Amino acid sequence: MAENKATNVVWHEGHVGREKREGMLGQTGCLVWLTGLPSSGKSTVAFTVEHALLARGRLAYVLDGDNIRHGLNKNLGFSAEDRAENIRRIGEVGKLFVDGGVITLASFVSPYREDRDGVRALMGDDEFLEVFIDTPVELCEQRDPKGLYKKARAGEIPNFTGISDPYEVPTNPELVIRTAHCTPQDAAIQIIQLLESKGKIPV
Repeated sequence: MAENKATNVVWHEGHVGREKREGMLGQTGCLVWLTGLPSSGKSTVAFTVEHALLARGRLAYVLDGDNIRHGLNKNLGFSAEDRAENIRRIGEVGKLFVDGGVITLASFVSPYREDRDGVRALMGDDEFLEVFIDTPVELCEQRDPKGLYKKARAGEIPNFTGISDPYEVPTNPELVIRTAHCTPQDAAIQIIQLLESKGKIPV
């Protein structure tokens, strides 16, 4: 839990409510949280969903783990404490996007249940949709487009999830996608169907 050092600050209500933004967009904001091992396919699936939604006239945006670490979270490493802060910040950013009515796709390894549950607790009912990208570590290593598993096996990368750090599998996700048995396009269809079933976008 991050220490609250902000004092003498008061929440300022705007003149435009969330309902008006969502009414204009014709959708309901939510945070689709894709979690899984490195190289499991999270980002590929997230960007495929984003592309498909925009093709349908829906506003979507991907918050990608690596991309976020180039800017907002570039001061964080990969210790358990830094991972927790990384996810906390993204949860707060995601909450703002959802308030804007955006279908927000967060692609983060996010290996610890407590951190993911912390983000869920930030959101309202049915606003946080956890999607477990269930890919065996052997397949992740075969893919390994960035060569990270090879470096981790050689001891060049400490605190690497799936090798030297644990990954805590979600206990009750809204959706499980087994990418060993489907294409990114098939996975995207499953997520879009989830959004439709939850009333986030029209069928």
